[in-house]
Amino acid sequence: MTKDWLKGDSVVHASRPEWGAGEVLGVEPFRQDGKAFQRLTIKFSRVGTKTISTAFAELRSAADMPRMPASSVIPEGEAEADPIAQLADRASVEQLMTTLPDRATDPFSGLKSRLAATLELYRFDGGGGSLLDWAAVQTGLKDPLSRFNRHELEGWFARFKIELDTHLRKLVRDVRKHEPGALEQAATAAGPAARQALRRADSLR
Repeated sequence: MTKDWLKGDSVVHASRPEWGAGEVLGVEPFRQDGKAFQRLTIKFSRVGTKTISTAFAELRSAADMPRMPASSVIPEGEAEADPIAQLADRASVEQLMTTLPDRATDPFSGLKSRLAATLELYRFDGGGGSLLDWAAVQTGLKDPLSRFNRHELEGWFARFKIELDTHLRKLVRDVRKHEPGALEQAATAAGPAARQALRRADSLR
């Protein structure tokens, strides 16, 4: 069931978390195929104002989209401007930067959902603005370069990409075994980089 959002709500675009948290500025109801949806005007912290249709985009409450591991919860009352500062050591930062998001790995999610979430991650190519978008998703920082240099981010992204490719190969084996039709469906919906990765993973399964 699609949630009804209100003006002032803080949301995150589930497929584009690199946009940052967004404030709902305007709400316009509409119907499509007999179902009620909303057309929302949202000001995102990293990309500015966007018009989003809930018929196509999955939005979640910003409060339900934690980016930090459970061991790194920020105590109540402390500033949240720099979540990285809450991590205990360098190893914790490296783990955060190279860990795939729960949406791609949660065993309680269906295979199709995990496959779609995994393929979405191939939109990051590790260069230019894409590298910063990826780092923003991993850290929760609006400007990752305020804490890390580009060389550090590139190194972590390379390791993240290895983890992503390895995870995709295992996932493809499971999908091929239990829901083979889902691979063709996923390939049709995926972008060029994701389709290439999917073909490669399927050939190496």
